[in-house]
Amino acid sequence: MSMLSSFPSSLLLPSSSSNPTSSALPSLSLLRRRFIPWQNHRHLHLFTSLSSSSRCTLRCCSSSMPLQQISISTSHQFQDSLLCSTAFWVSKSVIAWNVDVGIDGSCFLYASQTASLSVTDAGVQGHDVKTNLEKYDGGLPENVIAKFPHIRDYRAFKVPPGLDTKSLLKCQLAVVAFGSDGKCSNATGLQLPGILDELFSYDGPLGAHYCKDAVSLYLWAPTAQDVQVWIYRDPLSKKPDEVGQLVEVNGVWSIKGPKDWEGCYYVYEVSVYHPSTLRIEQCYANDPYAKGLSSNGKMTLLVNIDSDALKPDGWDTLAHEKPSLSSASDISIYELHVRDFSANDHTVPPNFRGGYLAFTLEDSAGVRHLKKLSNAGITHIHLLPTFHFAGVDDVKENWMSVDNTMLENFPPDSVEQQAQIMSIQNNDGYNWGYNPVLWGIPKGSYSSTPNGPSRTMDFRKMVQALNRIGLRVVLDVVYNHLHGNGPFDENSVLDKIVPGYYLRRNTDGFIENSTCVNNTASEHYMVQRLIIDDLLNWAINYKVDGFRFDLMGHIMKSTMVKAKGALHSLTKEREDVDGPSIYLYGEGWDFGEVAQNGRGVNASQFNICGTGIGSFNDRIRDAMLGGSPFGHPLQQGFVTGLMLQPNGHDHGGKDVEELMLASAKDHIQVGMAANLRDYVLTNSEGKEVKGSEILTYGGAPVAYTLCPAETINYVSAHDNETLFDVVSVKTPMGISVDERCRLNHLATSIIALSQGIPFFHAGDEMLRSKSLDRDSYNSGDWFNRLDFSYNSNNWAVGLPPKAKNEDNWPLIKPRLADPSFKPQKQHILAAVDNFLDVLQIRYSSPLFRLTTANSIQERVRFHNTGPSWVPGVIALSLEDGHAGFPGLTQLDQNYSYIVVVFNTCPYEVSFASPALRGRRLQLHPVQVKSTDKVVKKSTYEASSGNFIVPQTTTSVFVEHRMSACV
Repeated sequence: MSMLSSFPSSLLLPSSSSNPTSSALPSLSLLRRRFIPWQNHRHLHLFTSLSSSSRCTLRCCSSSMPLQQISISTSHQFQDSLLCSTAFWVSKSVIAWNVDVGIDGSCFLYASQTASLSVTDAGVQGHDVKTNLEKYDGGLPENVIAKFPHIRDYRAFKVPPGLDTKSLLKCQLAVVAFGSDGKCSNATGLQLPGILDELFSYDGPLGAHYCKDAVSLYLWAPTAQDVQVWIYRDPLSKKPDEVGQLVEVNGVWSIKGPKDWEGCYYVYEVSVYHPSTLRIEQCYANDPYAKGLSSNGKMTLLVNIDSDALKPDGWDTLAHEKPSLSSASDISIYELHVRDFSANDHTVPPNFRGGYLAFTLEDSAGVRHLKKLSNAGITHIHLLPTFHFAGVDDVKENWMSVDNTMLENFPPDSVEQQAQIMSIQNNDGYNWGYNPVLWGIPKGSYSSTPNGPSRTMDFRKMVQALNRIGLRVVLDVVYNHLHGNGPFDENSVLDKIVPGYYLRRNTDGFIENSTCVNNTASEHYMVQRLIIDDLLNWAINYKVDGFRFDLMGHIMKSTMVKAKGALHSLTKEREDVDGPSIYLYGEGWDFGEVAQNGRGVNASQFNICGTGIGSFNDRIRDAMLGGSPFGHPLQQGFVTGLMLQPNGHDHGGKDVEELMLASAKDHIQVGMAANLRDYVLTNSEGKEVKGSEILTYGGAPVAYTLCPAETINYVSAHDNETLFDVVSVKTPMGISVDERCRLNHLATSIIALSQGIPFFHAGDEMLRSKSLDRDSYNSGDWFNRLDFSYNSNNWAVGLPPKAKNEDNWPLIKPRLADPSFKPQKQHILAAVDNFLDVLQIRYSSPLFRLTTANSIQERVRFHNTGPSWVPGVIALSLEDGHAGFPGLTQLDQNYSYIVVVFNTCPYEVSFASPALRGRRLQLHPVQVKSTDKVVKKSTYEASSGNFIVPQTTTSVFVEHRMSACV
């Protein structure tokens, strides 16, 4: 074994405390001036790193470029193998590698401080350290298998004690196997998260910290060889005003700077080995714990967001003004994109449109609409991503636009609108924002000024304004992936600072991309910490009330549980935050490398139950609409005419349609009972079954929750077509627009009157259309327009963008061209009124918002079940108790019994239930006063228990307490 004496002293750091304090920071004497234009230097470095024939060459330049596309100029196959990292340094004493070196073979670990390793069949050159690894036949330790289940069958190799492991981790590393003949048989790089977590897990300060006379910076970068900070007074400057040298203590680099750094900008220069290039790179990166940025994230802003100057009046006591919330079951969610809200609202001043401050206007059309929703019962506004994301220039003056007047003159089924919008789609002001770069800072394009601290102030004003009209705020967080990777991508941050750690890699060492690009690895300690710290940042510094997790199933369950615990520990007295009222939910889809707990127990639908964290219920959506967003667009569902209004699509014949319709009803009923896995109901065959015993078409259980707060019931969201667009495609061409509008309302009413958390896509209540665009994330304001004047629902504004919709243009074109499909203003106004009605009904009784699985089992009952059911009809009852009487406790002061009947048929239905005979039921007072004349025709006959419900109508009947039989 070689000794480490060949290493320079800078890499032979003594072990010390994992919590550096200000006393460990370098003094200001370490600051020095250096006048090298940062961006020019960066581009020069990129050019030289790619031009040398002995270095890495890139076949393409893309933030999502797989590492397999990198090659090395070499004459031997083994050198290429170092681009892979098929071995795992999982603990200080164990390296896992899926190779068999044989009885007489050997394995060695090599390290090179200068990244000079070269491998041939004869051996390895360029190393500073060579150490023998002992074969171990006992397999990997259980704790390693628990952390890395995907390598459970790998062989274990023992690392000899006494190595200066922390110094080795700053080097290029490789393990090489040799046969009995002494020739190289295999070679690979190493994945380091296991050993990094064991040696460098850290809970001390990170980011910028401010005190009376100093600003201190802390950066976790245990594999870096050197870290400097470049300080800029002007965010447009190309050369730093100061350069400071950070000092490392046990993987954390820090510096103590003067107080006048506050308000300046900075970037880190990190010298670190990067496995994607096999080089020591000078990486220029923002602070992962940044609280402010310059425009487009070129630099990190040193902003003290605790400063009183960045707090709107009353900010410190906002927790005491929050809208009341008795339990999670009282939540209802309205999903909204910041730009959509006001970009098309001409009651908003032009400089406020599309941004945070539009929410602060008390009398704009959009705010008036939100007040209506709040007054009717909506509790939470879910904002699509508002952190710093790629894809939209923060500088509004750089945006390109298309003349709307020109677009309006094209035919409703023309290809011209989408062609014009797509020509500028990457240079306008629009994107949903699922391209995360830095999680903890508000996006600059939504702020009044992208430089300086305006992002913070504007965002706080938005939250405060929404709270004051009765609406809590949910942030859409995207922790499952990052937009950039590698040492040169301007959108790469974390992968520049600790390469190969934050991004999840496959067994060959290449980045997993199942979420889109650059999956993150919350199973790694410091990734989990960053996620939780970021949530606390938004909760404490921006007083956010909830979080929706994009692709939550790609995050570990343990991370989600710890995040919930950390948030719920916040208090009004200590942080001015009511932590227990913060609600968490997300997409629990189980796919990719994490499927079936492939990387540990993940936060999928079936795993997350019992935590009180919500997940989206795709079962109720698919049963209502038909098929799935990825199936045939004409496949019908319970609400879109299956069997009752055929659209000509071949569903397999009448018998199949009857079975599909009955099965869809079962799925919807389970969803309306909060998707509880143990809820017992009568299925379409007349059998008493649990929700988990009813299966999806793929054979998985429909139900998976243990309490009502764990299901998010929805029928549409920002993804895929809008509700009105789906209804317009799946229903027969010949039905009237009035019928389509009623079906739109019927769908939202099922969601609104279900147990669990109802979720609505902004505009569903206004018949919102995106001209049948199935993925409008980058389709500009034109296809995403919301009109709070209620003059238009944005139907038929041209064929939707070619890239995602061209295959369906033959279906779309005749519908857009037919003027009878387009709703008029009276249709939109009626839809808004009807939506407000069902919200008021939901909040008129706690029976619609039951808080436990037991109470739902005791009080919610479905009628019209079994094989003799009336097709197209769902009927449920909600029963309350009576004060002073045995049995159920009393929850509702007004109603002792409620019956809801959903009729999806295109004709009036008569439905009788012996169990409901003799009740003193009347149409709900809200519907008695409704502007909908059709629902007023609903009747109930006590002597027979018979209900008559008009076509495509939801009717609610109540038994008033004063008239109840007790």
